[in-house]
Amino acid sequence: MKLPENLIQKLENRKQNNSLRKLPSFNNLVDFSSNDYIGFSKSESIFKQAHHYLIENEIIQNGATGSRLISGNHSLYQIAELFIMQFHDAESALIFNSGYDANAGFFSAVPQRNDVILYDELSHASIRDGIVMSNAKSYKFNHNDFEDLERLILKFPDTNIYIVTETVFSMDGDSPNLEELVQLSEKYNCYLVVDEAHTLGVFGEKGEGLMQHLQLHNRIFARIMTFGKGLGCHGAVVLGSPELTEYLVNFARSFIYTTGLSPHSVATILVAYQHLEIEKETINELRQNIIFFNQQKNLLGLKPMFVRSKSAIQSAIVPGNENVKRIAQQLQDKGFDVKPILSPTVPEGQERLRFCIHSYNSQEEISQILGLLRDFVF
Repeated sequence: MKLPENLIQKLENRKQNNSLRKLPSFNNLVDFSSNDYIGFSKSESIFKQAHHYLIENEIIQNGATGSRLISGNHSLYQIAELFIMQFHDAESALIFNSGYDANAGFFSAVPQRNDVILYDELSHASIRDGIVMSNAKSYKFNHNDFEDLERLILKFPDTNIYIVTETVFSMDGDSPNLEELVQLSEKYNCYLVVDEAHTLGVFGEKGEGLMQHLQLHNRIFARIMTFGKGLGCHGAVVLGSPELTEYLVNFARSFIYTTGLSPHSVATILVAYQHLEIEKETINELRQNIIFFNQQKNLLGLKPMFVRSKSAIQSAIVPGNENVKRIAQQLQDKGFDVKPILSPTVPEGQERLRFCIHSYNSQEEISQILGLLRDFVF
């Protein structure tokens, strides 16, 4: 059967706006696009150790065989969750199949019908989708604007309020004033939930994330850590109280109604976390590259076009889908993998080149790509 006419029209609209998404082909370009910040996804050591762990413990099993509540809760889950809980100085940890599943499951299940969710307007799509599935009322506040947030809080006295933000935002690479946000949530007895997808492996002495690095992690309701970025594998974890874990096991539909991760996936998560304990030099190399990138963009006069960021995500605003795609293609033609971020993923006029910095990028590569950007833009 053909696609319905109204769906065909939606595709045509994307083509006309030069915003049609297509799956990219694999390339051997210099990586400035992936979220593999410290190179764990390509780590031969992690790959081999995860395999040996399974062999040594006689875990010869390809799949989980069912949901964790039926037959898929293999012994590796408890081992990994205990290690993660201790690593993050948390009371409890619950692994989900992905960051999307964790956010969708948490926000659709935890806030209730008479509760209120206040979320940063730039929150990730997985957070927003979870909020849409919730029975709670929800309102967005201006990006990192806590005066606007407090204005909304005051509208709902004697109400359970969930405040939602990210420690590093995926498109801008910026961070809120987390100390101020924690104080605000404590002032009004709100439940603060933070998504730390882009801080694991990046911030902290051992890459433990920004809340823990700032010693704020014990003053919030929940942290959501995603493994598909700095940890270089797949899955996510919700950190919080034992009661929160028990609640999610009973009510988070994205946890209950899905097959668990395979033993190999959980072994990779465990071994990757173990490597964070010893990869301080790699994490430091990433930090030095971030500093060097910021220094170089300033020296080359590119600072005005970049969103202010001290994270591994550096975004250069290049308005217009056609324009940003053209410059991205020029950089790719020179051997550098940089992806254009188009509207409607970001607001119209905020189209951008999203540079992801890694521990394995050389300073020469950073200088070259920024020099090319200056030549192509100016």
